[in-house]
Amino acid sequence: MNILDEIDRSQMKPKDQVPQFNVGDTVRVHFRIVEGDKERVQIFEGVVIGRKGGEGAQARFTVRRLSYNEGVERVFPLHSPRVEKVEVIREGKVRRAKLHYLRELSGKAARVPAKGRSTAKKAAVVAVAEEVSSSEPENEVETTDAEGTETTSVVEETDKATE
Repeated sequence: MNILDEIDRSQMKPKDQVPQFNVGDTVRVHFRIVEGDKERVQIFEGVVIGRKGGEGAQARFTVRRLSYNEGVERVFPLHSPRVEKVEVIREGKVRRAKLHYLRELSGKAARVPAKGRSTAKKAAVVAVAEEVSSSEPENEVETTDAEGTETTSVVEETDKATE
């Protein structure tokens, strides 16, 4: 075993702590900042325009965002202890390994289209909607009498065919 490989392996985060994201994804990076004797977490949100170094100890990724109409790019080491977590906000649909062409674009042209996948929030909303619709009986009929009183009655399957 090579000594350099052992050192690299000791500097890497465990597999379950390494965030899973791709180029084109919109991410929110929680980065620990040290100012004097104080420590705080700063959030940097933007589009991942490139990854370098694979999954090794030297792996890094570049995030780009617009701040006051000025493009800001920041390179984060993937296995750094200062990177607390990386949240994937939106998965992007891209066909390139590097998105450096976004540097020349501005406005709506600089946006990366989203993948058509459902997120956890969307799945939860759909599940709640299905639960509500399944709890209501489908064979209820509301009728109004000549006096104006409303009554709800359950119609059996054979009656539905005759209506």
